[in-house]
Amino acid sequence: MNALILNEPGRAQIGPRTLRRLPEGWPRRPCARLRIRPAGPLIGAEITGVDLGAPLDEELKAELRDALLEWKVLFFRGRRVTGADQRRLAEVWGKVETFPFLSKGRSPDVVRFAKHEERPGLENTWHSDATWHPTPSMGAVLRAVEVPAGGGGDTIWSDVAAAYDNLDPELAALVDGREAVHHFDWLYSRLGLLEGEELDRARADFPPVRHPIVRTHPVTGRKGIFVNRVFTEGVVGLEHGAARELIDRLCRHVETPEYQVRFRWEPGSVAVWDNRATQHYAVNDYYPERRVMERISIAGDRPR
Repeated sequence: MNALILNEPGRAQIGPRTLRRLPEGWPRRPCARLRIRPAGPLIGAEITGVDLGAPLDEELKAELRDALLEWKVLFFRGRRVTGADQRRLAEVWGKVETFPFLSKGRSPDVVRFAKHEERPGLENTWHSDATWHPTPSMGAVLRAVEVPAGGGGDTIWSDVAAAYDNLDPELAALVDGREAVHHFDWLYSRLGLLEGEELDRARADFPPVRHPIVRTHPVTGRKGIFVNRVFTEGVVGLEHGAARELIDRLCRHVETPEYQVRFRWEPGSVAVWDNRATQHYAVNDYYPERRVMERISIAGDRPR
């Protein structure tokens, strides 16, 4: 039975959800090497049976790519993964990209998130990475360097295709074919992450871009909601108030718990996610303790 949709303003979507990980009839290939333990019924899986400290052969790479398409987020525990291991894992999915700004880690294509008493975390809002870019990241590999001693600092992911599958049909018809405007300015300038000449260069290099509100995944063909609270500034053809109302309604839907998985970090643990198929949220419940993460992003394509 499909979810019961109540269209009254301020009311909720009630009842069971339509939850599927892949399109109907998707050809699942046997997984001979990896061991996959679902972290939830819909999204997220812990992976064992692979040594991230050794080169990965083509069979393992193919199984990892298949697993990410199905589960959207893959988790690796059990050994302290090095930076070289992290890069090798990212290259399973394509070219590693250099992020144009933010604090750099051990090399130009590593972004280091070091949060502590003097620099509190600011990533605790739902978003997909770099949607302000003409070709947002395909995915990312995030490694825990240091976790809060007292616990906390989890990350949550949500499946945007499941969210689209359960949209009110009238709302789905309204947003299909529409475009939204994305820009980095709200986060990076208003919070002081970029200033002065660096901000001016970023604004010149990365003006606002248009992306479809409903993105089609280039491999699975599934539709997913592709707006977020951080980088989506407006909707083409709508005045500001109506656009913000629509964006908020779509974002609240993506944030539904049935579409989520939550991961508790350990030192050296790793998460890989498909940025085309998910949004994520870094829980900021550890201040003033330290949390240090390093991210390598994988180059993507233009959303369609």
